[in-house]
Amino acid sequence: MRKFTKIAYAAALVAATALQSAPAYAQATRTWVSGVGDDVNPCSRTAPCKTFAGAISKTAAGGEINCLDPGGFGAVTINKSLVIDCHYTEGGALAGGNGIVVNAGASDVVVIRGLDIFGVNPPTHGVRIIAGGSVIIEECVIRRFNAASSFGVSFQPTGATKLYISNSTISQNGSGATGGGINVQPTGVGTAMVWLNNVRVLNNANDGMHIDTQANPGSIQKVDIQNSDFAGNTNGINTTGPAGVNLNVAVIDSRAVNNTGTGIIANGGVIYLVGNSTIFGNSTGLSLTGVATLGSYGNNYLNGNGTDGAFTAGFFQQK
Repeated sequence: MRKFTKIAYAAALVAATALQSAPAYAQATRTWVSGVGDDVNPCSRTAPCKTFAGAISKTAAGGEINCLDPGGFGAVTINKSLVIDCHYTEGGALAGGNGIVVNAGASDVVVIRGLDIFGVNPPTHGVRIIAGGSVIIEECVIRRFNAASSFGVSFQPTGATKLYISNSTISQNGSGATGGGINVQPTGVGTAMVWLNNVRVLNNANDGMHIDTQANPGSIQKVDIQNSDFAGNTNGINTTGPAGVNLNVAVIDSRAVNNTGTGIIANGGVIYLVGNSTIFGNSTGLSLTGVATLGSYGNNYLNGNGTDGAFTAGFFQQK
């Protein structure tokens, strides 16, 4: 009996020692991923993780995930303030389903920078945004999310959320008459504020940019588009808002060109302000229905379309 007790004690001691030696990593402010990493690692620079999903659980709120070397780091859901920054190397995210989902807190800021987000069968959306304070997409390529109803960026916030996209290309998304490049469609009590600067929305099925606020007519929406291109899509920018609610869209220093459908569509309670922009080479240049207003600052180029259409109001240009 005494011998059995000693053996049992020794076994318990070995088990306890093994548990104590198992790694338990605290969340770090900065973590790293690598093509030759492993998600059992602490995601440090010398022991990087393999995927974004493996790194995010080891990254503190407000922290940053960086890429050490080129690689495909997979899909990830972001539920806190976080930066994913791989703009100094190839940071790929090949994804069936959604590439990156943002479902964060009401005051959280999420930054996605320097990623190539690529859809593989069956894809859903490149970046799907459900909730968060602000989402910033910079220097990214989002492409080939080409299933039915797929978008490169699907922005459907359930609360008050701001979306910033700059220096990025969004192409080859959507299928047939569904989906497209960028979808702005708040749900429930959500409100959307959107800024685009130097964004190339190219060769997407259906709409290059689809803006629809019919589902929540009580919200106020503003979309500011600057120095951006909508080319080779079916429609360039397609906007629908409920009558009696002002959906304000500004298009400045931008181009809606060579789309097989319409360059700019305004339907319902939509007010467009267009300045120093080109609408050229589309089947139809401008189209509006209902109480929509297409306002021009008087310095746009509207010609060379199958049917040009016309601006409905002029605005004094201050210099």
